Amino acid sequence: MKRFPTIILILAFCKIGYCQSKQVVGEVRNFESNEPLPYVNVGIANKTVGTVSNENGFFKLDLNERTSPRDTVIFSYIGFKTEKYLVSDLSNQKRAILLHPQNTALDEVIVTSKKIELKHRKIGRTSKGLGLMHSNFYSYHEKDIDDRLSKERGMKFKIRKNCHIQDLNFNITSNDFKSLKFRVNFYKIENGFPTELVVEKNIVFEIKDNFLGWFKVDLEPYSIYLKEEVGEIAVTIQWVESEKADTKSKYFAISTASSPTHTAYFREKAMDSWTKGGQSLSFYLNALCE
Repeated sequence: MKRFPTIILILAFCKIGYCQSKQVVGEVRNFESNEPLPYVNVGIANKTVGTVSNENGFFKLDLNERTSPRDTVIFSYIGFKTEKYLVSDLSNQKRAILLHPQNTALDEVIVTSKKIELKHRKIGRTSKGLGLMHSNFYSYHEKDIDDRLSKERGMKFKIRKNCHIQDLNFNITSNDFKSLKFRVNFYKIENGFPTELVVEKNIVFEIKDNFLGWFKVDLEPYSIYLKEEVGEIAVTIQWVESEKADTKSKYFAISTASSPTHTAYFREKAMDSWTKGGQSLSFYLNALCE
């Protein structure tokens, strides 16, 4: 398939101005190498307008009746500087969005001869319960069941000791997809809601062939160490790609239970505002802690 190095913009106007059928289509590339960047977060803050680029860097951003030419479209990707464009600027853009690599200093690692005994910890809910409640990525009121790109669900966890994170586990109760790709995100919590990332790693995993039951995401290759000073964090999975098993496929859910002492987080699109509720997803971390 022939690729075009410039942004292609598709602008469909309604009689009343900005509407749900308006779209901006383009591609995101590495400024230094010109390589396409997969699964870049693209969105407008707090407008329920967001998506991610596909594995070849192309994206389609659907605008709604709440957007205006003065709104800012944000392009965010781990390891790269965030870029921002006005909607009005993108309508005249004639080139690809280029993200600049960001040089980040590595945390200092202190080597000591002191022997520290590490204990295995499970952080989160390890039970799937009676299977009476499910947290679904698709809701009944959504008309376009193919556009779940960039949606996130996850849980708040308390880090009480210095821990090396081994894996993430969650229990899948329904899955109508031949292939699903998610990104694992670790967020700092401020004023009760997720904010900036505390783990700057692009962790993408795939679930194949309508898999059901407990699914494990191996995090060992990413060398994730969380210090007890981080306190509360939010760990989420973000929908970045899917392939249906058939044309009617639409459901993917994780078992959950109501809980006054636990907090689940959800947001519809990248850059959107977070919502939270008293739920406890079957969603936990295995860790080795001091």
